[in-house]
Parts: sequence; structure tokens; C-alpha cells
Amino acid sequence: MKKIKVIIMGAAGRDFHNFNTIYRDNELYDVVAFTATQIPNIEGRKYPAELAGKLYPKGIPIFPESDLKELIQKNNVDEVVFAYSDVSFNYIMMKASFVNAAGADFKLLGAKPTMLKSKVPVIAVVAVRTGSGKSQTSRKVCKLLREMGKRVVAIRHPMPYGDLVKQKVQRYQTLDDLVKFECTVEEMEEYEPHIVHGTIIYAGVDYEAILRQAEQEADVIVWDGGNNDMSFYQPDLTITVADPHRPGHEISYYPGATNIMLADVIIINKVESATRENIDIVRKNIRAVNPNAIVIEAASPITAEDETLIRGKRVLVVEDGPTLTHGEMAYGAGVIAAQKFGASQVIDPRPWVVNSIAETFAKYPKIGTLLPAMGYGGKQIKDLETTINRVDCDTVIIGTPIDLRRIIKINKPSVRVNYDLDEIAKPDLNDILTNFLKKIKG
Repeated sequence: MKKIKVIIMGAAGRDFHNFNTIYRDNELYDVVAFTATQIPNIEGRKYPAELAGKLYPKGIPIFPESDLKELIQKNNVDEVVFAYSDVSFNYIMMKASFVNAAGADFKLLGAKPTMLKSKVPVIAVVAVRTGSGKSQTSRKVCKLLREMGKRVVAIRHPMPYGDLVKQKVQRYQTLDDLVKFECTVEEMEEYEPHIVHGTIIYAGVDYEAILRQAEQEADVIVWDGGNNDMSFYQPDLTITVADPHRPGHEISYYPGATNIMLADVIIINKVESATRENIDIVRKNIRAVNPNAIVIEAASPITAEDETLIRGKRVLVVEDGPTLTHGEMAYGAGVIAAQKFGASQVIDPRPWVVNSIAETFAKYPKIGTLLPAMGYGGKQIKDLETTINRVDCDTVIIGTPIDLRRIIKINKPSVRVNYDLDEIAKPDLNDILTNFLKKIKG
């Protein structure tokens, strides 16, 4: 029987997982290529034979998404599988139209077929958009479970930007492990807060192998979703974080809308800095598509190490990179801190940007007067350091989930801001998790 020829469109995450769960060792299909986008420098390599299985002894090539039409036509491709996240419905249908016009079917794999079953309970923490506040939510879930006497392991959505074979299964328990696995800034932003708070965290490429290892040391696994992707594991409880700073996105972005529909609990975050009108829009949209979900309003209050370094100062604000780029947020915790603590001016970094940081601004012109903490490799980290040190400002506000001063040298005063989840009313996460543990025990 003729095999179905497939291309998987991805961004070094969901694409590999879909391949591993549906296509690896499946005689019905011939995956001829992956394409890559969103993340710099991930194309031009291979999904290695060591991970691809017996049907792909030479591995599978990864091409830039810009080559997609040529790849479809050159290889007589039957199906193109879309496998990345944090994109609008309009974006995804334009991709579908492009693929159809090039001669192939366009396919989205569902949540259930790609979810692995765990031997221990799983709580999935996912989001509507990048930058909604999922990270502080997953950290709080882990903290509460530990306080309840449970052994908690977090498993993070993949960010395999290096050697894929070496990154098959990664276990992080100390900050030294970040060096051991040669983490990018983006990886450190997700792993370091868990480590600092005493949670073991796994990540990598092969999420079944990761799950089987993590099960050995966990009473509960917390899936810490990335971008706004669906869980890779079949959850016993799904918590979805929505963002009232982007009202309407909860029903117009993929697969964030899926996460809303799958949720048992939905947290409307950042209510302290959002308008009541926008909060109500989000709540109304939630009720329209998932009326049975428990809805919790929460704040993410901003604190600063030293407010005097902000008050009356000309500040450069450095924010989480993905939140500003494909997350499309116009501001983050750093900007809120600048406003809250009385900065006299937020300095536009664009006159001073260099190399790959300048390329980021060219690709995402709506970033504006903020500096995204891009760090997908040593060169980009160096470009970030050079840019920060060139900017004429009094203080650098670090609004990223990690302390950038640990990996770059800043030649002027700097202050880090922090934010944690704070639920506004009952039921809160403590109530939700207490009931959850009773349920699984019973």
C-alpha cells in the first residue's frame, strides 16, 4: 500500500511530539520533512535517526517554513500537519489555504490522540497566550502540593534548541544543571524558577521517555505548558490561564481556545492591572464555550528589589522575549513596575540595538520601546548584553523570569522585578488542589 507522505510544520516542540506519538514506527506514513518557524536557528538540521525510529535510519531533515511550497510539490506530499502554537485563527487558516493551494491536505491533530497516559496523577497548567501568567501559576501549584506533603515533579513543554539526542531526557534539580545542559535564556526562564523553589523539573524531546523516568519520583506530575500549547499528557485536572489584557484571544487563538474548552479551572490573571470591562469580556467568552469550568480571578502583583532605582529614573525595560515577539504583548512586568514605582521615562532601545537583536526588532516591529530578552544561543546572549550596555539610561529594569545579571554583565544600575500569583476570592488554588487530592485518593 502506498504510504501517505507527510510534512510536519513546527517550531521544535509540538512537531517532534506529534511525530513521536503518531508517526514514528507507523508504516502508513512517510514523514519527508519538518519545517521550522518562530524560533531562530532551528532549521537546517535533522530530527536524528536515534530518535526517529527504525523507519528513518537517516533521520528527517528540518527546513525553514519558507521552503514549504517547494517541499510539498517536490515530494508529492499528501498531508501537511500544523504543529505549533500561539497563532490566531486567521493565521492558521491562511496557512491552510497556502497548503491547499500547493496541492496538499492540511491537518490538525487533536489533543486526545497525542496525550500520553501517566501512571501517576497529572495536573496540566496551560494558557490562552504566551505571557498570560502560566509560569507563576504552575509554580504555585507545585508549592501548594509540596506543602500538602506530595512529591511533585514538573515537566515542561519542550524547547530543544541544541543537540536533540543529548536533549532526549533532561532532569533539572540544581542551577548547575542549567550549565550542564547548555540552556538558552528562554530555557532558563522556565526552569530556574522551579529549581529555586525546590521543584525538580524535566524537559527534552522524547516525552514518553521523560514521563516514565519522572513517574519514578513523583506522587503528582505538573505539566508546565509552553506557548499556549495543549498538554502532552492526559490530565486529571486542567488549569488554563487567561489574560484580560488581550480580551477575545481566549476564543480566537490556537490552541488557546482548545485549552479553554478543555479546562476544569480557568484563572483570569492580572486583574489588578486590567479594566473591569476587559475582565468581563473574558468571563463572558469563557461562559459561552465552557460554562462548567470553575473561574478564578487572580492578580500578579509586581514587586521590585529597590524601588529607589526606578523612582524618577530614565529606565530601560527588559521583558521576557517570547511574550513580546510571537506573544504580541506590548508590555510586561517591567513596564508595569516602571509605571508603579514612578520612572520618569522608559528609554527606547532601538537606536542602540545590534546584530541579532536588531533583526528581532525588524521581524517584530510592534515591540516598540521595550527590549526583549532574546537568548537562543551564545551569540544572541552576547548581542543582548552589548545592546543593554550601549543604551543611555539611568537604570535597567529586569522584567524577565530569571535574573539576567547571572548570565550577562550590566554596566549600569539594575533592578529586578518579581511577580507571583495571588487569587482574589474563593475557591482558590488551595481549595481546588485539596479537593483534587481527596478525589484521586478516594
